[in-house]
Amino acid sequence: MERTFRALKNTLLFSAFLLPATSMAQDEIGAAFKGAPADASKLTQAYLKPIFTGLGTAINSGWYTSAKAKNTLRFDLRFTATAAIVPNSDKSFDVRSLGLTSMAPAPNANPISPTFSGDDTQGTRMRLNPPSGFPADPNSDFNLPNGTDFGYIPAPQLQLTVGIPQNIDISLRYIPKVDLKDYGQIDMFGAGAKIEVLPLILSKAKKVVPIDVAVALGFTQLNYGLPLSVGSNPNPNQHLTTKIKGMSADAIVSKTIAVFTPFASVGYQKSESSLKALGTYEFQVPVSPATPSGRQTYNDPFAFSQTDVSGMRASLGFQLQLAFFRIYASYTQAKYAYVNGGIGFGIGK
Repeated sequence: MERTFRALKNTLLFSAFLLPATSMAQDEIGAAFKGAPADASKLTQAYLKPIFTGLGTAINSGWYTSAKAKNTLRFDLRFTATAAIVPNSDKSFDVRSLGLTSMAPAPNANPISPTFSGDDTQGTRMRLNPPSGFPADPNSDFNLPNGTDFGYIPAPQLQLTVGIPQNIDISLRYIPKVDLKDYGQIDMFGAGAKIEVLPLILSKAKKVVPIDVAVALGFTQLNYGLPLSVGSNPNPNQHLTTKIKGMSADAIVSKTIAVFTPFASVGYQKSESSLKALGTYEFQVPVSPATPSGRQTYNDPFAFSQTDVSGMRASLGFQLQLAFFRIYASYTQAKYAYVNGGIGFGIGK
């Protein structure tokens, strides 16, 4: 129970502020850096895959709760939270499949290592490959990080939606740059639009079709920076920078029955992420002709970018409107299924 609470607390802290890059302990990052920078990049990508995919899914969620557009200048302010469900296939990875060149699992070590969302067990024991003509050095061994045993990636959304003429809603999401001290800095911006379709086609749509139909678009970008202190002589310029971009397009159908509005939607979502390890890193390594001083220095050792999500999604949900108070909930089936729920306050319909 205590382990689960600790995992939940850590995950909420970083994914609520939207990127748990510190989950790979800094000494373990440093150990991975002892090999080739490309190998450190591959290990980081593999371990953090649930984070990038889960957050990419989450920032695309919660844009709408009805196909009905608001009347002009009517608005609501909503706070919702999304929990992306990590599938079992993304809770571990096979180190041998990464194509590492400077290290490999130590003899008799289990090559299957947990990702961030995997079991809270010790990661694969790794050994650096020795220089040509030198024996392997067991003193170079290190462990990849444990998982958290927590299979959900949560993230919040704070959103303002305003109705404008022509049956259009405009939505904004914004987090100014927030200094989290030792946990880095974060900022986020998102914009979306929803267009109610039937009034554009039928002047008396309500009398002809007893449902509301809309199309919606959304875009969000999250930026996160984290200071690091790794290696034998940490340089204050060490840090990670991360960007996650998400976009979505959906078709929505809903029907308002008194204060209750169920909705269904189908659409497409995509998210991309990038990470850079910047600064100067110095490590103690075995003495060899390539490193006669027993030290290895890297500047800006690695960077990668990737597409985390690209595919269809389908949602079912509802909105409950009680005067100026709203309650929202939905479930979405996608690469990472997720649930979204929250509350809101608004004026007018």
